[in-house]
Amino acid sequence: MRQFTLLGFVMLLAMLPSAPAMADPAGHDIEVTTPSGDKAILHPNGRWDYVDTAKAEAAQEIAKTYPENQGCPAGWRGGYGFGRCIPPDDKDYNRGSLSGKGW
Repeated sequence: MRQFTLLGFVMLLAMLPSAPAMADPAGHDIEVTTPSGDKAILHPNGRWDYVDTAKAEAAQEIAKTYPENQGCPAGWRGGYGFGRCIPPDDKDYNRGSLSGKGW
């Protein structure tokens, strides 16, 4: 059993110098072509844009119509790009400290 553990450790040490070379460097945009032939740029955060500015503006106008891109309604909490929008009368969110003191 000890021989297998030592062998695994040696193999791990042998692989460590090559790990940075295998990783794709973060922070670089990738230029791609869509199936319809349009050029686009893939960003590291997962978003993408058309290279053609006219198409990019048209796509942004369409994206603004989707509810997930409009944020929370006025008076609600949340909507900072993640999580959910919390209404002012949400009993699960506005329930006090649950310490039993009645707060």
